[in-house]
Amino acid sequence: MKKLVGYLTPKLPDTAFTLELAHALFDAGMDSLELGVPFSDPVADGAIIESAGHRALANGFVFDDILAISEGLRGRDVLWMGYMNPFFHRGMQTVANEAKKHGVSALIIPDLPHEESAKYAPLFRTNGVALIEFIAPTTPKERIKTLVQNAQKFIYLVAYAGITGQGASENLQETISAVREATDTNVFVGFGVNVQTAKERAANADGVIVGSAFVKTVLDDSLSGGEKLARICGEARAIKEIINS
Repeated sequence: MKKLVGYLTPKLPDTAFTLELAHALFDAGMDSLELGVPFSDPVADGAIIESAGHRALANGFVFDDILAISEGLRGRDVLWMGYMNPFFHRGMQTVANEAKKHGVSALIIPDLPHEESAKYAPLFRTNGVALIEFIAPTTPKERIKTLVQNAQKFIYLVAYAGITGQGASENLQETISAVREATDTNVFVGFGVNVQTAKERAANADGVIVGSAFVKTVLDDSLSGGEKLARICGEARAIKEIINS
């Protein structure tokens, strides 16, 4: 069965709601959760995720919020997604220790180049935490072999060159085939995945990653908390069914 990975920005409007929504999404069929670390300059994120991060920071987000939510989700598959600056500032050893302590399975760091991540991979591997590798449709075949040779958990295939939340579309089959030739690690497709695009994005992949579609609803101030939960969980159920039909 193909997997659904969801992304949430914490502290919108508070950690209690993020935790409630996360549990509801898991109950709705989500397999893994990316908890985003809000950052002031999210270079890979589109307007929706960027706005969410800025709002979370304005709401007083601190790293301890990520720790509290992760602890509240112990037993679920939780990943941390963030940019290198907050992790480096906190200390990579500290982050690795905290990830292990709170049961986090992997880190996703979009602005950490492969060659730099190799310095930290042993540290995180010792703590049972994977560092997720990124592949793009523009990645040359030989480069793909290098990037995936020690890949753990899954490979994050971005659906198009650009930022999250856009409606762009590219044929991913050649890239997926190149990854399959180099590794048997699962391939999950992210960027621009929603109810309308999920079927296409999931073709020959092992799962999809949904972020902006969920976060957009969290940011909709015209909805009550209950309405947000219902709408997002409904989308999650629909996407899970679509990618497995």
